[in-house]
Amino acid sequence: MITDMDQRRTFAIRTLGCKINQYESQALREAWLARGWSEVDMRRARIVLFNSCAVTADAVRTLRGQVRQVRRVNQEAEIVITGCAAQVLSAEMADLADMARVVLVDQPRKAGLASYPDIGPALPKSAFPPLRISGFKRARPVLKIQDGCSHGCTYCIVPQGRGPSRSRPMADILTEARRLLASGFREIILGGINLRHFGRDLPGAPDLWDLLAFLDSELTPEWAGRARLRLSSLDPAQLGGKALDTLAASRLVCPHLHLSLQSLSPEILRSMGRGHYAPEEIEGFLRELEKVWPTFALGADLLVGFPGETEGHFEQTLTALDRLPLTYAHVFPYSKRPGTRAASMANQVSTREKKERVGQLRALADNRKAAFMRHLLTRNKLAVIMEKPGRKAELSGICEFYVECGFASPPSQAGFKALASGRPLAVADGRMILAPGIENP
Repeated sequence: MITDMDQRRTFAIRTLGCKINQYESQALREAWLARGWSEVDMRRARIVLFNSCAVTADAVRTLRGQVRQVRRVNQEAEIVITGCAAQVLSAEMADLADMARVVLVDQPRKAGLASYPDIGPALPKSAFPPLRISGFKRARPVLKIQDGCSHGCTYCIVPQGRGPSRSRPMADILTEARRLLASGFREIILGGINLRHFGRDLPGAPDLWDLLAFLDSELTPEWAGRARLRLSSLDPAQLGGKALDTLAASRLVCPHLHLSLQSLSPEILRSMGRGHYAPEEIEGFLRELEKVWPTFALGADLLVGFPGETEGHFEQTLTALDRLPLTYAHVFPYSKRPGTRAASMANQVSTREKKERVGQLRALADNRKAAFMRHLLTRNKLAVIMEKPGRKAELSGICEFYVECGFASPPSQAGFKALASGRPLAVADGRMILAPGIENP
């Protein structure tokens, strides 16, 4: 029931961090809008929600700066901080909580914000948060299929923030996928905190590849050629014969993998608590994948300057990475996170060394990205999910190979969320330029 108080509510949401935070912010947005609340600029909002991240020190600094900015321009707003920073860094957030009308809401109570200000008790650790979406701010929505992590990498604060792994039932995932497709979205990103753990707590213990095969069988009859699925970040240990067979059979999944590599030095991987995969196994899988997908995008997350990482360890990563068909990478310098084992390890790497190594890996990734885009010029067609026009009213979006594409002239399917085809013409300013082509129905 919508109350008089609901009718007077206005809100703004700031989302920091991962794709799962984006999903959860959207779910809360839809819940508040359904109660009759209005989303407005943060300077006029009665409630400003920060969905925070604690993965890096920079994320926490950004949060603190943005909270103080909101308070300067909106003295009357009630500021609600939720997410991982509110969960695991409550001491660091204490000075913000001491500000007038600032509320910290920990991760287990985040879903309860849908009924704010009546939040209710925290969810049990084994419960999958009851959040749902039917829309998204961006053209390619994230569909949350898993939460939490039960692994415990030595550098990672996420298990403290999100708790153990929990999986969403496959039938529920299918229902939401159909709901998003019915809302006009033509690409859905299957996302989670650790997709390697998906299904371990579900009846029959299905894994990610079982889920992908299930979605493919259910959605292909209506949506093959008209919509697509994309996998978010994968643990390299998920790659094997079952993965290869599932990807080969799929008619919906984008030819794109993003791997959480972090390092390719076996010794550093063991120190990170990630000794469950080996660089040579990754290389072997990708060679086999090329037989299934002659062209595919390959991204990687890389963590540089982990405690004890010598120049020799870094060279191992650089050399092994050079052998992979990489097309882009997200490279981060290691930063201490409170409460993690790595924070107290000996042989911390200097800021200068980390900066130099980050630069080398980013240069390699930039070169590979440029080469990949030149290769895509040889293709007859790319399929692009259209984003909202930017400040320059440009018509652009993301193709199946996870490359930004712009159109030299408007395609017939130019609306937000549309799937438009184009013929590659050139590479300019870090993106593909396309001529409009034959459209998908």
